Amino acid sequence: MLKNEIAITPELVADLGLKPDEYQRVLDLIGREPSLTELGIFSAMWNEHCSYKSSRKWLRTLPTTGPRVVCGPGENAGIVDIGDGQVAVFKMESHNHPSYIEPYQGAATGVGGILRDVFTMGARPVAALNALRFGAPDHPRTRHLVAGVVAGIGGYGNSFGVPTVGGEVNFHPRYNGNCLVNAFALGIADADKVFYSKAEGVGLPVVYLGAKTGRDGVGGSTMASAEFADDADEKRPTVQVGDPFTEKRLLEACQELMATGAVVAIQDMGAAGLTCSAVEMGAKGDLGVRLDLDAVPTRETGMSAYEMMLSESQERMLMVLRPEKRAAAEAVFKKWDLDFAEVGQTTNDLRFHVLRHGEEVANLPIKELGDEAPEYDRPWSELQKPAVLAADTVAEPADYGQALLQLIAAPDLCSRRWVWEQYDYLVQGNTVQRPGGDAAIIRVDGTNKGLAVAVDVTPRYVEADPREGGKQAVAEVWRNLTAVGAEPLAITDNLNFGNPEKPDVMGQLVAAIKGIGAACEVLAFPVVSGNVSLYNETSGEAILPTPAIAGIGLLPDVAQNAGIALEDDGDVILLAGALTGWLGQSIYLREIAGREDGGPPPVDLAAEKRNGDAIRKLIRAGRITACHDISDGGLLVALAEMAMAGERGANIHAPEGAAPLHALLFGEDQGCYLLAVAAEEAEAVIAALQNDDVPVQRLGTVGGADLVVEGTLAVPVKTLRTAHESWFPAYMGEI
Repeated sequence: MLKNEIAITPELVADLGLKPDEYQRVLDLIGREPSLTELGIFSAMWNEHCSYKSSRKWLRTLPTTGPRVVCGPGENAGIVDIGDGQVAVFKMESHNHPSYIEPYQGAATGVGGILRDVFTMGARPVAALNALRFGAPDHPRTRHLVAGVVAGIGGYGNSFGVPTVGGEVNFHPRYNGNCLVNAFALGIADADKVFYSKAEGVGLPVVYLGAKTGRDGVGGSTMASAEFADDADEKRPTVQVGDPFTEKRLLEACQELMATGAVVAIQDMGAAGLTCSAVEMGAKGDLGVRLDLDAVPTRETGMSAYEMMLSESQERMLMVLRPEKRAAAEAVFKKWDLDFAEVGQTTNDLRFHVLRHGEEVANLPIKELGDEAPEYDRPWSELQKPAVLAADTVAEPADYGQALLQLIAAPDLCSRRWVWEQYDYLVQGNTVQRPGGDAAIIRVDGTNKGLAVAVDVTPRYVEADPREGGKQAVAEVWRNLTAVGAEPLAITDNLNFGNPEKPDVMGQLVAAIKGIGAACEVLAFPVVSGNVSLYNETSGEAILPTPAIAGIGLLPDVAQNAGIALEDDGDVILLAGALTGWLGQSIYLREIAGREDGGPPPVDLAAEKRNGDAIRKLIRAGRITACHDISDGGLLVALAEMAMAGERGANIHAPEGAAPLHALLFGEDQGCYLLAVAAEEAEAVIAALQNDDVPVQRLGTVGGADLVVEGTLAVPVKTLRTAHESWFPAYMGEI
């Protein structure tokens, strides 16, 4: 029986995030009282952040396979085939609680962690995105969080040398006590040089790589699996501290080491640190693991086994190594001035042994640590659909021009230039489309191929109707990739919700996953990786349900792309897609009418697929000079964004439709695109769209200095730009 360093009390068990019945499961599994270190290991492996115990049942329903899928969920990142012997490796993860507690380091280490997930698999990171949600702008903590999070993302990504090419930033009072920081990374690898975390072979050395272990981040994954109260600042020690320059050296050392053939298995030390990485490598390979913590490099004295096993210090890897390659592997890491230490071996006993100062402090069944983790079928409520909001019950604006200016200057629609100019989006020299459009495009180095990336979700839609909102999040990303000419390949998701023990919150999660799955099926857009972040609540108030979706798409030739900018005077502006004037849950309804109600716009997935496929074909043929999907703010905001991007005016007539004019101009109908085409191509493009059963109407032409809707408004593009660009710098105190 293991000697215990401290009494195991119900209070301690609760502090470590284990319910009484879960602790009883531990006792039944090992047949004795656990040591403190063992209890910490169980708390790390069985918390929500690592085990997905509330969501696993529903995540299994998502479509995860397809002709291009090489590796779906279950590894560090998902992998898809991009042709020519290459694969794209990508994933998105949350760092929500740490970023609220300590915004700079929370966001920075979120970026560092997702980059490691990608290069652990042998890929070189080529792009990063982020999806950020903050509280109301007038909340006393919001400006501090925005400044710290943006600086942390830029500080880490810029120093590491990966272009941060896009993302989204939104504000809502429901995030006042719990901001969201979702980080995405994309890498490229040779298809025959991908590395996995499954250990193979008995008696092989387990090697620790990278930076030293400290006390930062101890219990971070457990903290991330609990609600906040009024004690957020007291949890500061659970936030990791990042060093992007060490991570850059770790990347280069890993790439060099992988080329030697020395690596059997490799795993990033992320959530739960040594515990999770060692257990996952051994369990996947049906092997045991023996760790001697005395061999682990540390940067602090007197660390206990408990602290070492649960530390989430950054820039660390665990690897199973071919013994004959040990000397060569060590030389690589010494060259890069990184720690390299043999800390254990693989065994054939399916046990997880941990030693400290010559004593065994943990001896646990390794597969059961993961396989026997609780899985809950939590009660969930079938949520009532909101009533459809009739457009004629919403007042039209007194002044359409002022309404447009108010919308494009609103916090959720204004320019994010203040944010993305703090990111180096040109490093590596392969950025084809910078932030600010529908999707960013990265050239695959040394080729003409391109990868498009986008991230999106509309939380107010999900709150009103989680299933429809889940569908819309996937469809919006699919549309964003399509709008630049890319073939959508696959997605990664980041499901941010409140406390799943509440049936209404669990109902949101279940319905959103059903909506995501339905959209992925119809759009042939499988889920290959992801993350679930639950318990995003403070003092009982949950965030808006926020299932962020990030997707990648492939362009065979980066020259065959479309941007949003109106470029040529005389071009004809077309509307593709059915316009009904849907105002429920719209930005217009919130910002102009002062209401948040009604059902969100329905998503016709068959129409999405049909419309998008037709438009992508036209972009690939070079017949469209600009393309922008209609989303937040509706047709008029989309057109204003196109005009501002190209610094050109446009003159259109009112779109055709049965709804009132303000609904047609500001409604957020799905599956719709604005297109600019050369005048001589217009009739042929209209005919091609009609031939593909896509509704289309001619709206007007590009030209002049004003955005004009005949008989309704005329606003100088310069005035639009001033309004659009001013809010963020003014809010952050820079103008």
